Amino acid sequence: MENNRKKISILIPCFNEIENVEAISKAVENVILEKLSAYDYEICFIDNASTDGTRKKIEELCKGNKKIKAIFNVTNFGQFNSPFYGMCALDGDCVIPVCADFQDPVEMIPVFVHEWEKGHRIVSGVKSKSRENKFIYLLRSIYYKLIKNMSSVRMIEHFTGFGLYDKTFIQLLRSLNDPVPFIRGIVAEYGEGFNLKLVEYEQPKRRAGKTHNNFYSLYDSAMLSITSYTKVGLRVVTFFGIICALIDVIVAIVYLVMKLVYWDRFNAGSAPMLIGMFLIGAIQLMFTGLVGEYILNINTRVINRPIVVEEKRINWEDTDE
Repeated sequence: MENNRKKISILIPCFNEIENVEAISKAVENVILEKLSAYDYEICFIDNASTDGTRKKIEELCKGNKKIKAIFNVTNFGQFNSPFYGMCALDGDCVIPVCADFQDPVEMIPVFVHEWEKGHRIVSGVKSKSRENKFIYLLRSIYYKLIKNMSSVRMIEHFTGFGLYDKTFIQLLRSLNDPVPFIRGIVAEYGEGFNLKLVEYEQPKRRAGKTHNNFYSLYDSAMLSITSYTKVGLRVVTFFGIICALIDVIVAIVYLVMKLVYWDRFNAGSAPMLIGMFLIGAIQLMFTGLVGEYILNINTRVINRPIVVEEKRINWEDTDE
């Protein structure tokens, strides 16, 4: 009987993906029906307030197939909150988040499930290669190396959140009550306790549409990981301030000695003072901004707003309380 079968919950976060939502739902469904026919399944879209007609397309998909569900957010809650909320909302025996743009290859779903059945309650997809812009991939590699070395937990390089999560780990996510959820950090922190398995894959190019990742979104991701999982930023501020102070004292003593010894011939001029002032000012502004990022993180946690506010759900009649 179907009720005795394990259920795989596929989560597809989306924002302005009208060209991809129908194709990704068909691709996911085909993979499950062909290679995982012994399992029950559901496909859930969580839409981050799309404005290009994506919602209408999702509604059509939901009308044609009761196994396709949807959560519509009242506004855009960002690239981290929305997927995290969707994962916690699903009740399958495992949850697999998949990007709507096909950069998370659906062919990996049976691979994840196979490892899950071996006892790995978290199976994380790690990009061994990528067909995206090589310069962007290089920047990502540098970022992952830095975060891995700076973090108090062992971060996973080239892990975006694509993977399989057992229902026991989903229960943990629900209990965290974290207003600033960062799934990559959470998996790195608790993964070993859930028999974490890393599986490599090659990331394909985006199928259609424009990427929503830009400098701001990448910067936001970097700052969230730094302020949530590292102390290095603040320590660097402290140590760098001490070093600058020592250099300043040494330079001041050298200038004083030079002036006393060569009173008539030594003319320091104003250039060194101006350069020093601008340099120190720039350093202060940079580190003030870094400290501000930590304060912003604290402020967000203190305010403790909801991770996501829903506008409506579709095809949740059987699971709604």
